[in-house]
Amino acid sequence: MTTAPLPIIIQGGMGAGVSSWTLANAVSKAGQLGVVSGTALDVLLARRLQVGDPGGHMQRALSHFPIPGVAQRIIDRYFVEGGKDADKPFKAKPVLSMKPSKMLEELLVASNFVEVYLAKEGHDGPVGINYLEKIQVPNLPSMFGAMLAGVSYVLMGAGIPKAIPGILDRLANKEPVELKVDVQGADAGESFSTYFDPNTFCDGQVPDIERPDFLAIVSSATLANMLTRKASGKVNGFIIEGPTAGGHNAPPRGKMQLSIEGEPVYGDRDACDLKAVKELGLPFWLAGSYAEPERIAEALEIGAAGVQIGTAFAFCEESGLDPELRDDSVKMSIDGVAKVFTDPVASPTGFPFKVLRMEGTHSEQASYEARTRICDLGYLRHAYKKDNGKVGWRCPSEPVEDYIKKGGKIEDTVGRKCVCNGLLSNISLGQIQRDGSVEKPLITSGDDVADTARFLKPGSVSYTALDVIDYLMPQGSIVVKKKSGNCASTQP
Repeated sequence: MTTAPLPIIIQGGMGAGVSSWTLANAVSKAGQLGVVSGTALDVLLARRLQVGDPGGHMQRALSHFPIPGVAQRIIDRYFVEGGKDADKPFKAKPVLSMKPSKMLEELLVASNFVEVYLAKEGHDGPVGINYLEKIQVPNLPSMFGAMLAGVSYVLMGAGIPKAIPGILDRLANKEPVELKVDVQGADAGESFSTYFDPNTFCDGQVPDIERPDFLAIVSSATLANMLTRKASGKVNGFIIEGPTAGGHNAPPRGKMQLSIEGEPVYGDRDACDLKAVKELGLPFWLAGSYAEPERIAEALEIGAAGVQIGTAFAFCEESGLDPELRDDSVKMSIDGVAKVFTDPVASPTGFPFKVLRMEGTHSEQASYEARTRICDLGYLRHAYKKDNGKVGWRCPSEPVEDYIKKGGKIEDTVGRKCVCNGLLSNISLGQIQRDGSVEKPLITSGDDVADTARFLKPGSVSYTALDVIDYLMPQGSIVVKKKSGNCASTQP
């Protein structure tokens, strides 16, 4: 359990590799909670090694991996001295399945260890890791890897993470764990699960590990209440995420209605009952356009422990975003033309997905339609029950004829985009496909991208994570106006 004081600012766990170890390290050093994204870390490690491991960071972290032989096998398999040729595709890694191969299991555990280890280097502050409940299969070995590195917080949203607190308990006790996997077409009462045994993985020599605190990312008091009462173990707090936050958003309540621009319409029913959340007696943080000192003060005044900030950090110098994309995004903010579109259908998950409109990326419909559909990473695939009773995998963003052959409906493919490949291109690790094309970026962002220029110092065209924190917490404090009178209190 985490014993450090609760942070006022939690840095958001943005798209794969954007909430990088470099960003989380900088935020934690500044006394707040740095968070790494736990999405697709296996492919990130494999590709970082293939581009030559600039700075030697991956190999340095792997040298501290506590299970003998694993690190060397990964280095032997993926490391390319000096980096692969720029026109050569990345070597494929095993695709996720209900029973991951030993090779994939090792890559999942080690990659999560590496990201957390590097985020923790050089300071004593807590570090968190963010996972998506919708990406279920890799979560067990991934969480174990993060715990091996001493992660302090596990954050999870994009679903109902009811099973995760108990899984963290069992992993901390060195016990085998099981996670039920959503399988489309399963019969009533039928269940499918994925398993992970730390004893088998560690040849019976599991290092001592501590249970991290668990923060559930939710959008409603109803879900927070249910998790408090029915989760498999203790929920340590909540992040209440509003619809202006980046990445995947909860869909609006009731029947989906779209604006003239084609975005989901959110109303009063979608506002979280914060009074009800407060009555649960657990710490909570507010997310979605809270990157202003006044908004943080408002959050603290109503009883929140603090706020989660994503977009402001996503475009700072320490983020994993490709430097050219980052600089172009900030320039768009300076010029007043940065705009996000909440796409109701782009993500294969079915959740609304916020996309930054930028020339030369797959935010342009014509650009995406020119892309050859392929699903070669598979993180957002759906499990389904095949006629023979076994589990198959399909993705609404894969070739339409393949999806239909697997029993999918053609209407599910309309407007779907390959989020997996787009997110890796965002961080300079895009694949070169068989036809020679290079995958284009698909940048996700919160609405706050329109005003990131406010973090720039005079004469600067970029800003750091510390610039964001200094802007939000002048002199390291937040002034909270009390309701009774004009005096103010300062919270360190």
